[in-house]
Amino acid sequence: MRISIRLFATLQRYLRPPAPGEGTALEVPEGTTVDGLLRTLGVPLEQVKIVMVNGIHAEMEYVLREADRVGVFPPVAGG
Repeated sequence: MRISIRLFATLQRYLRPPAPGEGTALEVPEGTTVDGLLRTLGVPLEQVKIVMVNGIHAEMEYVLREADRVGVFPPVAGG
């Protein structure tokens, strides 16, 4: 099944090549979770703060569906 993923800020380096804009289209097996997707991409889970699927906060156990749009954000620091 086909999904789209965007990794933000410091997480962008885990997509090859990094894709600005709408994100990167990926083929994933049915039953893939957010956790499984991130592990497949080599994203360290301790670097993930927020996951959005189709604009809604999602848990790592969320099972992805055809055409889902996934956004992954690291912790934000600054001041």
